Amino acid sequence: MAPVTRRSAIRTLSALPAIAAVPAAGVFSALPRTARAAEFSYKYGNNLPLSHPLNIRAQEAADRIAKETNGRVEIKIFPNNQLGGDTDMLAQVRSGGIEFFTPSALVIATLVPVAAINAVGFAFADYKQVWAAMDGKLGAHVRGAIAKSRLYAFEKMWDNGFRQTTSSKAAVATAKDMDGLKIRVPVSPLSISMFKGLGAAPASLQFSEVYSALQTKIVDAQENPLPIIQVAKLFEVQKFCSLTNHIWDGYWFIANGRAWDALPADLKTIVARAINEAGLQQREDIRKLNESVVGDLQAKGLTINRPAADSFRAKLRDSGFYGEWKGRFGPEAWALLEEAVGKLA
Repeated sequence: MAPVTRRSAIRTLSALPAIAAVPAAGVFSALPRTARAAEFSYKYGNNLPLSHPLNIRAQEAADRIAKETNGRVEIKIFPNNQLGGDTDMLAQVRSGGIEFFTPSALVIATLVPVAAINAVGFAFADYKQVWAAMDGKLGAHVRGAIAKSRLYAFEKMWDNGFRQTTSSKAAVATAKDMDGLKIRVPVSPLSISMFKGLGAAPASLQFSEVYSALQTKIVDAQENPLPIIQVAKLFEVQKFCSLTNHIWDGYWFIANGRAWDALPADLKTIVARAINEAGLQQREDIRKLNESVVGDLQAKGLTINRPAADSFRAKLRDSGFYGEWKGRFGPEAWALLEEAVGKLA
C-alpha cells in the first residue's frame, strides 16, 4: 500500500476538530527539490489511522527532516497497520525491515518488561506527573533497557492517553464499585492483575469483540482512552463513563539500532530534534482531543463522573498489587516511579 502523502495528510486534518488550532494551510513543509535519491531512506510503521495526531505530527517531522537535511534523509510513513500488526512491526524494527516504529509501552514491554512500568494502576495523578517521570529519570531508565534490545528510543514519548472506565450498570465512584464487576481488559498481565486486585472480574478479549460482548452482557464494563470509546461507539452499549485515569500509556518512538548508528552525527541531531519536538506537539493535540471528546460523549448520552484515586490506591495496596509489581519491575525502577508520584508500596 502507498505511504502517507502530504496531500492526503492535509486532507484528513479536518477530521480532527479538537486540533483545529493546527493550521491546515502551510503545515507541511515542501520537500527540497533535488535530483539525487535520499542518502538514507527509512520506513516508519504504526497502527494508527492517517487522521490521528500521531501521524499528522510525524508527517510534519518527516517533511522537516527532509528539508533540514537537504534531502539526505527521507522517512516514508506507513500508518494503520499497513506493514502488519504491533508484534510484526516490533519484529521488523528489530531486524531492520523497517527503521522506525511507535509501539505503546505495553507492546514494547513484551520485549522489555520494565517498559510497562508507566501502566502501573493509579500511579499517575495527572499529566504533570506523567511527563516529569517519562521525560526524567524513569524515562531514561526505560530507554536504557530498550537500548539493550538493539533499539534506539527517542527522548520524548508520544501520548496515548489515560484509560477510563465505562459501565452499563453504575458509575464507578470508589474502589468498592469494582467489586464483582465483569470488565473487559486487554490481554495484559498488568491490567488483569490490577483489576483482580480491585476485586473486579476481568475478562481478556480482543478489541474487535468488545462491542458485541457489551451488547450481549458477556461483560458489563470496559476500559480504554476516551477517543477509542468515541470512535468505537461504545456509548451505544454503555451508560456511564468514569474518568478513573487508572492507567496512562504512551508511544515510544523507536529506531532500529543499526540504522540509527549509521546516521552521521549532524543528521542524528536534525532527526532527533524534529521527532522529539513533534512529540511535544502531539501531546498537546491529544490533550485538546480528550477535552472535546468528553463533551461529545455527554451529548451522546453517557453520564460522566470523576472519581478520586484514593480508594483505588488503598485497595491495590491492601491486595498486594503494588508489592507484587515492585518485585517484578525491580527496586531501581520502582524507586524512580515513586520519586515522581509518591509512595505506592
